Amino acid sequence: MIGSLLDVETKRKLREMNATELLTAIDGQDPVASAGLPFEDRLRLAVDEAYSSFTHSKVTGLIRRAGLRYPNADLRRIDLLEERGLDRSLLSHLGSCQFVTRQQNVVFQGFTGSGKSYLGCALAKRGCEHRIRAHYIRMPDLEEAWTAAQEQPGGAGKFLRKYTAFTLLVIDEWLLDRPTESMRGMLLDLMERRYGETSTVFCTQYQQKDWHQRLGAGVHADAIMDRIVHNTIWIETGTYNMREHTAAQA
Repeated sequence: MIGSLLDVETKRKLREMNATELLTAIDGQDPVASAGLPFEDRLRLAVDEAYSSFTHSKVTGLIRRAGLRYPNADLRRIDLLEERGLDRSLLSHLGSCQFVTRQQNVVFQGFTGSGKSYLGCALAKRGCEHRIRAHYIRMPDLEEAWTAAQEQPGGAGKFLRKYTAFTLLVIDEWLLDRPTESMRGMLLDLMERRYGETSTVFCTQYQQKDWHQRLGAGVHADAIMDRIVHNTIWIETGTYNMREHTAAQA
């Protein structure tokens, strides 16, 4: 039995190498069930168990750090697809996260209560399950963080580096409030840094035709939109109020 062959010093070395999952898997093997297996098979089973534990831990950590508004959101369990006009095959395609590989953006646009935030969180969670570093933030919170960052030495640069680094960034309540001039400048810089390198998901009430005006209708608006709209998957979430539906089911 593998576990019986591991002395205290060997176990210490495994822990020092951050191989705790492997050590746990080896120690946890059933001596009766594995008694007749060759050493290679017992080792393979231990490695498979350790890798499964490592992956689960990694994904759990990514989901926790993503700051999801709905951490239990699941893109594979979306209610009332037909009633809401959602395309099942398109959602399945998004769930593969190929759009991230292609550095595409996604826009969920629809009425209040139509499930945009849930869809954004579900997509970010799916990204985490693919071991993609994702992050969720509401635009009002993003603006608050930007304001605070500017008050710190070097804060603006740190802020931009932080939000550029997320492979998948979900911005909820996009353009809920009209951004200030400072915010528009930051958004232009952020979108420029992310363009062609990462993917951004926008959850918004506003149709594309309204974006330019809400972004100030100037050169910043032109430049920001130019870095978003040309490589984006647009999904209308409709008018069906999922909050009312959920409340009625309770």
